Amino acid sequence: MRYLTRIALLFCILLAFPIDASAREDVSRWTSRIFAKGQQPPFSFCLDGVPSSEFIRSWKWASEQMACSDTACTAMRYSWSGRGLQVICEVKLCPSAGEAEWVLKFKNTSGSNSGQISQINTADLQLAFAKKGDIVLHYAEGNKISRADYAPRSLTLPQGQPCCFCPAGGRSSEESFPFYNIESPSSRSGAIMAIGWSGTWFSSFAKTGRKSLDVKAGLPSANLYLKPGEEIRTPSVAFIFWEGNRLNGHNALRRYILEHHSRIGSRRDYLCSGFNYRDPQPFGEYSAITAQWAVAMIERYRQFGLNPDIYWMDAGWHHGASDFLHGRSWANTTGNWRVDARRFPDGMKPISDAAHAAGAQFLLWFEPERVVRGTEWALEHPEWMLEYPLHPAGSEESSWLLFDLGNDQACDWLCKYYGDMIEAGGIDCYRQDCNIKPAVYWAYNDEPGRAGMREIRHIENLYRFWDYLLERFPGILIDNCASGGKRLDWESIARTVPLWRSDYYHYDDPDGYQCHTYGLNFWLPVHGTGILLPDEYSFRSSLSSTLIYNWKITEPGVSIEQMQHNIAVYRDIRDYYFEDYYPLSGTGDLTGHDVWLAYQMHRPSDGSGIIVAFRRKEAPQGEYTVKLGGIDVSRNYTLEFESAPQTCRVSGKTLSEGYVLHLEQPGTSLLIKYCLE
Repeated sequence: MRYLTRIALLFCILLAFPIDASAREDVSRWTSRIFAKGQQPPFSFCLDGVPSSEFIRSWKWASEQMACSDTACTAMRYSWSGRGLQVICEVKLCPSAGEAEWVLKFKNTSGSNSGQISQINTADLQLAFAKKGDIVLHYAEGNKISRADYAPRSLTLPQGQPCCFCPAGGRSSEESFPFYNIESPSSRSGAIMAIGWSGTWFSSFAKTGRKSLDVKAGLPSANLYLKPGEEIRTPSVAFIFWEGNRLNGHNALRRYILEHHSRIGSRRDYLCSGFNYRDPQPFGEYSAITAQWAVAMIERYRQFGLNPDIYWMDAGWHHGASDFLHGRSWANTTGNWRVDARRFPDGMKPISDAAHAAGAQFLLWFEPERVVRGTEWALEHPEWMLEYPLHPAGSEESSWLLFDLGNDQACDWLCKYYGDMIEAGGIDCYRQDCNIKPAVYWAYNDEPGRAGMREIRHIENLYRFWDYLLERFPGILIDNCASGGKRLDWESIARTVPLWRSDYYHYDDPDGYQCHTYGLNFWLPVHGTGILLPDEYSFRSSLSSTLIYNWKITEPGVSIEQMQHNIAVYRDIRDYYFEDYYPLSGTGDLTGHDVWLAYQMHRPSDGSGIIVAFRRKEAPQGEYTVKLGGIDVSRNYTLEFESAPQTCRVSGKTLSEGYVLHLEQPGTSLLIKYCLE
């Protein structure tokens, strides 16, 4: 079913309030009740140490309907006012998708400093279920630059013992991942929960009764007062209710993101290519590239029919990055944000013009938040630099400063500075990296009594900066890198896409890329990685909704024909990666070289799809049984094996109940297309 028809998961706030109606009625009734006048709202905080549960129901309450650009959604604004403080909750509903989300704000409406605000929980509510039993929390590993990045995990929640999560370093998906699937005791219903905050958030899940679960999410370290007229926002939280089995919930999330929660719309053109990545050594990234070389490479790619959708220039184009003889590189010159005039005398426009002439777009890398001491930004705008002097002396980090994006003047300047560079260079895709852990800079520079304020202002203006680019350049693509996939959350994915989901450096380890695709597909429909080798196994291991091929076509012995074939195959199947996802190898440990890994992408509209399977190099068995999802058991299917002149007819019942894959040789793979007869 495309949307929910009934929700077996029952909700309550403090006291159980069962809802048993259509999804449309459930979401509307649920939110109407929990945000109603006189009710305890589904958030909490402390004011001068007193929990909001003790006073907020007596505060002045107001509500109003807000405009919503999505015709499938509605929006409401609720507020509670008292003691010179206004608490605002902006709520968005998409009843047809069973979705509700909100963001919490605080505003000082008095002429003096507010009381001390702490323990901010954007979500603080209790979920009640109709049936007693185990409550299972499904989640993913955060990004640790490992083969296990985004690995699926499941936990049966213990009675009375909270299970807590928090990212590391101030980036939202580093070590913890802010997406969850809560499965009810019946195993036939549940709720996806997502947190939107691109800094440091926390979440907590505690089974408090045989049929109830306490859920919290918010800011872990905020303890601050607001100055007169001052306003802050805090994390957002979203719930998508599902029924059937938990994969229905994951696929409802994927559809909702594409249809209602992404600025990219129906875009599917994410096939990217670089310019002979890291060539020549010992230069890193693109520290040695010139405009003439880039234009020549575009012409060479076009000559051989290897055209991507996007030409990708990563780090190293800026001033000072190519001064290898003096120990400089792209990494220790961030802050020199002007084009290297020696290598690019006419700026980036000749390269973007060449890309456009080839029918492609042009992507350029930036890293505004990490500024190295002695660079131009550090010298010209020291008032916008945050220091953290406690890094070990002589360490690489000791030379780093954090651009104070939370300073409104600095943010305004950055918007125009980068916006003008993007316009002048004809840049279509803005790639933002962030290789600094900002949390210690924020905490060190907070004013006394205002813990968390630096982070709040930084994240607020990060969104303002992204929104500025999206409004100034309609159709621009923002690629969210952050050391490869360390800023993935509900807010960031609404504005950006992670074309490079992990900085897992083992380019000779395609098994790791398989793991990343397998795990992240549960949660996000758009993500990808790079590929250096054009062989079939490596190519299929990197398949996803986006792909960056860094094949060095100037080297002897490479197969242009294999590259051409790979691109043709990718263009033929890539739309399936925006459809429903079914993992076929379970949720156990899939990081070993001795296992099979298989997954399925399925298009419900016509019943077609693909199966991708890998027999890794140490896997002993040559057969592997899979049970496909979304299959019509009353119909027959035609299966077509890529790279083999082979088709076969298989019943839907067999595909659903157990279809045997065969690979005679270890270290090989299968790519199978199927369709209804």
